[in-house]
Amino acid sequence: MVLALTAFTAVPGLLRADLRTALAEPDLGKRSKLALDNAAAALKTARDAYNKDNKDALTAAATEILDSVNLASESLKATGKNPRRSPKWFKQAEIATRDLLKKIDTLQHDMSFEDRNVLDKAKARTQEVHDELLLGLMEGKK
Repeated sequence: MVLALTAFTAVPGLLRADLRTALAEPDLGKRSKLALDNAAAALKTARDAYNKDNKDALTAAATEILDSVNLASESLKATGKNPRRSPKWFKQAEIATRDLLKKIDTLQHDMSFEDRNVLDKAKARTQEVHDELLLGLMEGKK
């Protein structure tokens, strides 16, 4: 029981380990999925940190979300694939970023006005990545 509590109190370290797991994945599509899963976990951590009034953990979780979304985007770009011809990982990432945006927005609305700006960079970058993915999937022939 004590060991389980200890593991959950060191959440920022666990999140970094998950991002390292994503970085170690050789399949770039799977890497993007792991990175976005990590972003969703970091958002849960951010909500918990806000509820516990732990601003340092909230800031770390927001940075983790940003890093995870960037890794997912870079991984998908590195595949060199056309999203219209091979949509599997791109569509999954588009859906995941859309869900992440909704959850970030909900958390920001639940936060006090002064604390909302902590998630602004992560939200803006997630929106950029989502828009790029959507454009790539919907774009016609060139």
